[in-house]
Amino acid sequence: MDEIRRIQSILQQQAPPEAKPSGPVAGETSFKDTLNSFMEEVNSLQQNADESTQKLLSGELESVHQVMMAMEEANTSFQLMMEMRNKILEAYREVMRMQV
Repeated sequence: MDEIRRIQSILQQQAPPEAKPSGPVAGETSFKDTLNSFMEEVNSLQQNADESTQKLLSGELESVHQVMMAMEEANTSFQLMMEMRNKILEAYREVMRMQV
């Protein structure tokens, strides 16, 4: 019986510590916060492009080049956001298909 207890104590000493979920590290932002800030930036670029278009149509702005640049910047950032969404969904689906 003593031998079993000795073996158990040895196994407990050699076992790796139990993994515990950790919270965010101080000074780091969470994945959710990063995505939210990126979506807010994309939204801001879309609104800026809309405002530029309205100003061009009302005659307040004469630079078509400036309006086109704002529209392309908004379009490119929106496309990037959609690709990120697609990759995140693809990764989620792959994790859900994993066998445990």
